[in-house]
Amino acid sequence: MSGDNGPPGQRRTPGQRGPGNSPRALAAIVGDVLAAGPARVAEAARTDASPGPPKRRPSLGGGVPAQGREVGTLGRQTVRRLLEAGLAEFDERGFQAVRVDDVVKRAKTSHGTFYLYFSNKDDLFRTLLLDALHDMQNVTDEFPVVTSNESGRAALRKWIGRFTDTYAAHATVIRILSQAEIVGDEVYGDGLRLLFRLSEAIAQGMTAARAAAEAGSPGPPPHAELTALACLMMLERINYLMSVEVRLPRDEMIDRLSAIIYAAFHAP
Repeated sequence: MSGDNGPPGQRRTPGQRGPGNSPRALAAIVGDVLAAGPARVAEAARTDASPGPPKRRPSLGGGVPAQGREVGTLGRQTVRRLLEAGLAEFDERGFQAVRVDDVVKRAKTSHGTFYLYFSNKDDLFRTLLLDALHDMQNVTDEFPVVTSNESGRAALRKWIGRFTDTYAAHATVIRILSQAEIVGDEVYGDGLRLLFRLSEAIAQGMTAARAAAEAGSPGPPPHAELTALACLMMLERINYLMSVEVRLPRDEMIDRLSAIIYAAFHAP
């Protein structure tokens, strides 16, 4: 059996607990992504904003072994195939049960090819997480100013639809990060920082129109930041339920969520 946490020559001895099976393993992964990954995410965000054809996903540069060298078209296709295989395995088996063996079999490639682009399954998951961070950052940056009229309601609903689509695209990664028995307390600290960033964007977007309104406006609701956080947690949990195949009608849930969040900030 091949090793799950390193290339040939760095395999665990039988019975040795590898870092990929530790309850703290994903905490270290997320810590690495939040420490070093933002540079790649920020670069992707800059290129996303520039004119021209659609830009490359942060993940298509591969993991640690691929950094510092140019990954050509065929290499990017291989990276994509490995990422898709890893995502499917994580979805079916959960993070701890997945082995590099499982990923390469599903991707119909070799261990040697895998280790050209990823150090281990942790590195592959870290690379998938880069895409999730990149897309969630884009969603955060695009939260609209929600005016007290139908245009504001429509802008809010459109944004919630975008959040829902983004969540669904990365649901497997997000579910793994939300599993306390796997990720440990450190990830919750990092995850809360990301949530507060999005919560702040919601509070600003929902109250900016009122703050700029004419004199005599009631102004922002009391405790706008806490209201935004409560709305965001509701939004996240509903999307979590939809991601685990709870049969909720997507469009109707977006309508309800939009109405509730709008009312939380624009109630008379």
